[in-house]
Amino acid sequence: MRRDSSEPLYVISVAAKLVDMHPQTLRMYERLGLVKPARTENNIRLYSDEDIDRCRQIQRLTGVGLNLAGVEMVLELLQRMETMRRDLEEEMERREEELAREIQRLRREAATARR
Repeated sequence: MRRDSSEPLYVISVAAKLVDMHPQTLRMYERLGLVKPARTENNIRLYSDEDIDRCRQIQRLTGVGLNLAGVEMVLELLQRMETMRRDLEEEMERREEELAREIQRLRREAATARR
């Protein structure tokens, strides 16, 4: 069974080791809204695999010279693109279903007309 990548799993010390960052850097990313780890009832941060991937993405972007404001803009644009991709995919599936129904309708009409 595959694990949900959004499931909060890692405390900040483990997350920091996974992405090779200082825990304070992760706290700063959270303050800036770049990463949003879940919190336990005791207010302990728990990072998911998605959060870890996002931190790695931030590392790559800062590694090529973007500042954190630029990183924020890029991440927002990437999120918008993903939302648009999903919306387009759903629309294409809906249209495909409509076309399949229309083809079936036309086939029935053609079969009735041949009789």
